[in-house]
Amino acid sequence: MTTFTRIPESEQPTITVSAAHKISEINKNIYGGFAEHMGRCIYGGIYDPGNSLSDERGFRKDVIDVMKELDVPVVRYPGGNFVATYHWLDGVGPREKRPRRPELAWIGVETNEFGTDEFLQWCEVVGTEPYFALNFGTGTLDEALGWVEYCNSSASTYYANLRRANGREKPWNVKYWALGNEMWGPWQVGQMTQEDYAKTAYQWAKAIKLLDPSVELILCGKEGPTSWDAYVLKECIKFDLHGLGGSTTASLISMHSIHIYTAAKEHLPNAIAPRSAERAIEITASLIDLARIENKVPSSVARQTICFDEWNVWDPVRAPGEEGAEEKYTLSDALSIATWLNVFIRQSRHLGMANIAQSLNVISPLLTTPTTIIKQTTYHPLYLFSRYMRGSALAVHVCCGTYDGPTKPDWMRGTVDTPWLDVSAAVDEKGEWVSLVVVNFSDDRGWETKVEGVKEWSDVVVYTVTGSGVDVVNVEGKEEVGIQESKWDGKGAFTFPKHSMTMLRWKA
Repeated sequence: MTTFTRIPESEQPTITVSAAHKISEINKNIYGGFAEHMGRCIYGGIYDPGNSLSDERGFRKDVIDVMKELDVPVVRYPGGNFVATYHWLDGVGPREKRPRRPELAWIGVETNEFGTDEFLQWCEVVGTEPYFALNFGTGTLDEALGWVEYCNSSASTYYANLRRANGREKPWNVKYWALGNEMWGPWQVGQMTQEDYAKTAYQWAKAIKLLDPSVELILCGKEGPTSWDAYVLKECIKFDLHGLGGSTTASLISMHSIHIYTAAKEHLPNAIAPRSAERAIEITASLIDLARIENKVPSSVARQTICFDEWNVWDPVRAPGEEGAEEKYTLSDALSIATWLNVFIRQSRHLGMANIAQSLNVISPLLTTPTTIIKQTTYHPLYLFSRYMRGSALAVHVCCGTYDGPTKPDWMRGTVDTPWLDVSAAVDEKGEWVSLVVVNFSDDRGWETKVEGVKEWSDVVVYTVTGSGVDVVNVEGKEEVGIQESKWDGKGAFTFPKHSMTMLRWKA
């Protein structure tokens, strides 16, 4: 949590942080990825057979290297909207026998050349966990149970033996399963009312947990502060021993999914917009608590968390999904991503997972060409957070001036604080290093700031992400925005440059 005191802009800002003030553990899964059969995410991205950069299985080796560099802990698959007409059996077994199907989410043809076993093999190579979404659009409960059995069962049963026949003896042990995707949306094949979805999700959850009690199931929410979220949570966050094999410490549902994308044409509303997601997390967490209280869920049952499994900067008009959604990200967008990640650190007690949508080519920090990978502006804050902002979140207090202009969404004004300096802090698992992230939204002023918690003569490592202007982008052969590394001795005030993200790291 970060508390805030507004002061006149003529006064010097102050940031106060202490390594002793831990507030919550940071779940590493907040740095999760997402790979959907959309645009060039899979074909021509993760999977590019025949390319000299690909291995014998068709996996792009440079993509694998960057995913390892980011230390991505979990990747969601195969959608997204795509999953509503996806039948997993189409994508297993001999490739020459796999059917080509019309793809209705993004209006294309799915070859099924890349499917369950290929994705799970790729996850093993990358060193990441898979997270599967179940087809709630055109799929059936029987089909879903077959998929769980195929992936996770060690018994001598039909789908487990099919997996063995396809070359995998031991189970894949897929832990995370989503109960559909955005089933509330009018664009969905199989759109449901909240009543129909809650009833279906609860029944599927009971059956799946009977088959494999070890899995963690994720509800399909909306943006969080909606009647859909309130209703679905009330109907599904219950305690039902019939689906738990007699356990008194587990629940059918482990997490509740919400999705938000932010974007604005003007820099300041664009960069500040993720603060709206912070309020969404707080409200969703309260709805989870309300459901537990009203449904008398025992305190012995672990509290459900939020799975923010689609988040990013995305303007669908600027980058239409049907055309591959390949955004060209600016420095302003990079500062927005840094703000998103600050939100996740500050609200870490409520988050079990977050998945940037998506990991490659489609509204992604990374763009592949036939010969290389372009690291977009948004890659650099994601890299710094994933590498250093792990362990425990720290309480921080910020005193500074406030941006008072228009916001997107409009409801933020008067509801959410919008200080010029957006701040989060963490201490690593060993308690050795403090990392402080400060995003300066201002596009015309650096803020000379007193940082309380850093001793004089400290050897502070400084990482800065900035550029010549808020509209600059990275293109092949010319990286306008990267990471600048320097040192600070901790003496006096530190100036956070205009339109920048800064990370300060020092020994605790």
